[in-house]
Parts: sequence; structure tokens; C-alpha cells
Amino acid sequence: MANAENVAVINEDVTAGAEQVAVKERKMVTDVFVEGARKGWQIATSSTVPNVLMAFVVIYAFEVTGFLDFLGSFFGPMMRVFGLPGEAAMVLFASWLSMGGGVGVASSLFATGKLTAANVAILAPAMYLMGSQLQYMGRLLGVAGTKGKYFPVMFAICVLNAFISLWIMNLVV
Repeated sequence: MANAENVAVINEDVTAGAEQVAVKERKMVTDVFVEGARKGWQIATSSTVPNVLMAFVVIYAFEVTGFLDFLGSFFGPMMRVFGLPGEAAMVLFASWLSMGGGVGVASSLFATGKLTAANVAILAPAMYLMGSQLQYMGRLLGVAGTKGKYFPVMFAICVLNAFISLWIMNLVV
């Protein structure tokens, strides 16, 4: 008798689940679009725009104080290997922290003439290959239960891939 009761409970759960699915399927296309647009707007205004704006402000502050020139001189020899000015290292560092910030730094340096379109083309794949690792460490790897001892190796692989892409893009562009 207990098995029959369990089957009845399971059948009720399945029926209830099917009714919930049926209700979800009845949403109008416009409702789904508006809901997606609201979520996209929330992401843009709470994450992307502040990162890009912060990058513009930081690069401007570095330029005004002369720190950007110092960084360009310091990283110049390493970045010249890839056909880039030393300031391009700031794009890579910002991208490692946040993709939005990396795009903002690249845009700002392009607007001030420190980077050319060819420089941005060389940097673009590297930005995406190692982008936002610091953010993803907490958002993805920690949530997925990845052991912390693997983080350095995972990050090193991404950074190595990024530098390989710089080398290849320098040959292509």
C-alpha cells in the first residue's frame, strides 16, 4: 500500500510540474523581450558602464600625473616584442581585472593617440583570452568548487595564451 501512495504523490508532483511548465510557455514574446531588456539594462548600468567609466578616469589621472609615461617606459621593452607601445600593458592589466575596464583603457589610450587601430587589433584577442580573471575567480571558480591550488595554473595558462595571441597578431597585423 505504501508504494501506491508514493506513486500517487509522484504523479501529483509530475502533474504540478507540467502545469508550471505550461504556465511558463504561455508568456508572450513581447513580455520575454521586455524582461530580457530590463535584465540587460541592469547589467549594463550596474557593471559594464561603471567599469568603462572608471578606466577612462584612471587613465586620464595617470596621464595628468605623468604616471602613464612612466609605465610606458617601464613596460616598453617587453611590449615592443609584440609591436606595441609600453602603455599597452595597462590594457592587459585592466582586462585581467575586468573586461569592461580593459575596453575602457584601450578606448581611452586610442582616443589620446597612445594606441593605434593596429595596436588595438593586436591587443583584442589577448584581452578576451585573459579577461576578467579576477572577477571570475570569485563568481565562477569559487562557486563551482574548484580548489584554490589550481587557480594559479589556470590563470597562467590564460595569460600564456594571451601572450601567444599577441605574438601571432603582431605577425598578422
